[in-house]
Amino acid sequence: MPEGPSLVLLKEALVPFVGKKVTDVEGNTRISLPVIKGKKITEIKTFGKELLICFPGFTIRIHFLLFGTYRINERKDMAPRLRLVCGTQEVNFYTSSIRILYEPPDDLYDWSADVLSPQWSHRKAMAKLAKIPDTMVCDAILDQHIFAGAGNIIKNEVLFRIRVHPATLVGQLPAKKKSELVKEVVNYSFQFLEWKRAFVLKKHWLIHTKKICPRCHIPAHKEYLGKTNRRTFYCDNCQVLYE
Repeated sequence: MPEGPSLVLLKEALVPFVGKKVTDVEGNTRISLPVIKGKKITEIKTFGKELLICFPGFTIRIHFLLFGTYRINERKDMAPRLRLVCGTQEVNFYTSSIRILYEPPDDLYDWSADVLSPQWSHRKAMAKLAKIPDTMVCDAILDQHIFAGAGNIIKNEVLFRIRVHPATLVGQLPAKKKSELVKEVVNYSFQFLEWKRAFVLKKHWLIHTKKICPRCHIPAHKEYLGKTNRRTFYCDNCQVLYE
């Protein structure tokens, strides 16, 4: 599943489509395709892991689920969920969830929850964490209502950086450590974005997919933890389980 930084890069790649009229549209999505044809793309936005293609009066919302992909000015050997053609340019979305939103995005989305948004609010994130004391931190970081855009890589790398065991309950974290967690989710998300842009993201992974802890030089753990049951890589020697 693409994380927030990857969606920002997709938004940047789609800038040439802004201001262009959709000359053709097709796909096996259930949304009404005739509504889109002939309409001009006014803006491309992202909210967390969602891509928002804005038109006058409506927005196409695209979520890539676990295995969604896209192609710009090229096609895969399979039917697209949605294809938007703007003259000589086209974008194809595959294995994705596609919806049309008729409400303005500002009425639907809390931009202060997006870890890459200028409107991000540390204070609000801390307040939301305070309401879920019995949630594992590995689940809390993946909660899109708190950290929109944070995904599994960000989760693993952040918890390793701040030396917190992923099974620690939010309510057991000291206030200072909880604040550090919130800050580091945002900090790492921006680093993720720059490393991804430079095609060097994997070179900077410290614990994600690793078999050896780079700090302790002992075997790292891989488990499927929490209610989200996502792959979790950690070191139980240097990452503290707060109790």
